[in-house]
Amino acid sequence: MLYHITIYFWIVIQVLIGYNLLLPLILFFFYKISGILKKQTLEFCHVEEIDYAIIVTAYEQTDLIPAAVSSILKSNYSKFLVYVVADKCDVSNLHFNDERIILLRPEQTLASNTASHFYAIRHFKREHTHLTIIDSDNLVDSGYLNELNKHFNKGFLAVQGIRKAKNLDTKIAALDAARDLYYHFYDGKVLFGLGSSATLSGSGMAFTITLFRECLENKEIRGAGFDKVLQYAIVKLKHRIAFAEKAIVYDEKTSASDQLVKQRSRWINTWFKYFSNGFKLLIKGLQYSNLNQFLFGLTLLRPPLFIFLILSMVCLILNIFLDPNIAIVWIFAFVCFITGFGITIFQRDTDPRIYKALITIPEFMFLQVLSLLKIKSANKISVATKHLHKKSSED
Repeated sequence: MLYHITIYFWIVIQVLIGYNLLLPLILFFFYKISGILKKQTLEFCHVEEIDYAIIVTAYEQTDLIPAAVSSILKSNYSKFLVYVVADKCDVSNLHFNDERIILLRPEQTLASNTASHFYAIRHFKREHTHLTIIDSDNLVDSGYLNELNKHFNKGFLAVQGIRKAKNLDTKIAALDAARDLYYHFYDGKVLFGLGSSATLSGSGMAFTITLFRECLENKEIRGAGFDKVLQYAIVKLKHRIAFAEKAIVYDEKTSASDQLVKQRSRWINTWFKYFSNGFKLLIKGLQYSNLNQFLFGLTLLRPPLFIFLILSMVCLILNIFLDPNIAIVWIFAFVCFITGFGITIFQRDTDPRIYKALITIPEFMFLQVLSLLKIKSANKISVATKHLHKKSSED
């Protein structure tokens, strides 16, 4: 009896791990089918410009803020104000002559993304209808706000843009960019195309102010992960988060190993903290026959890439000795995952430096294992990634 229970338990564990290898390709298949049956369009009639509050948040570091603000001011758009929230920052080097830039320096340290956002909201100079969140290390494409409008004018209340790498100076930065390509494709374009929601990425996202306040105003969120709380609240309300693949912000990628370990420690800690929201949405999706909630819940349950890849490799190795036939199934699952990963990476516009960096994936995964070992102290390290602006000798 105990033997049979052990066998069934082992099978269940393998299924729970292994489906993560197959899911991207399965979703991609249905995405292509749905695209053939129903071609999605974002054409819309001209309406009055949306009034945006652009919130730029910074913690301790200000050296990248001028470039971020400068990129925003080059937008092909007129109806916006920029609110720079410089939390625990020396602002003596920040000088803005444009009246559209409002520099805010909280009297007390906030050390929280959401606290910075609501500090900006409380200091709005006029009644904006929408807000968009930009990190201080981002650069904004000139057509960013116009692309957001296309989705808001279709009736969406939340939109996630795409974050492209602005630096590929090291192999770590290039692999970080490769990871982004994977997630943008499957957690953005494919999920949204299937009728679900794009996952939020921390910046390059926009909302109606009414929705943003409804979802976050009465929640105190410390450490990383406000975007995880926000996306759960939005989908729980049965709203969809649109994916705007042409609303581009350029994001500073992690470029050094210690920087990566600290950042990923916070991110992994965030997944463990909030992944149970996936179960809640999965149940709601089944209960109310809501495809948006079901698929989004399934996505939230997926562990970080390196975790399920390592666990899958362990299962493969064990089955080589325990059951070679099952080992063949695992090999097939890995082939499916590699195929799905390749679909996202091997595009015409992918930077060659990303291809060159793929050979160092084992090293990249090892650094994330180190991150996993530090998750207990993740939020004590820092509340923001400190970017190191130096070129690696390896390139």
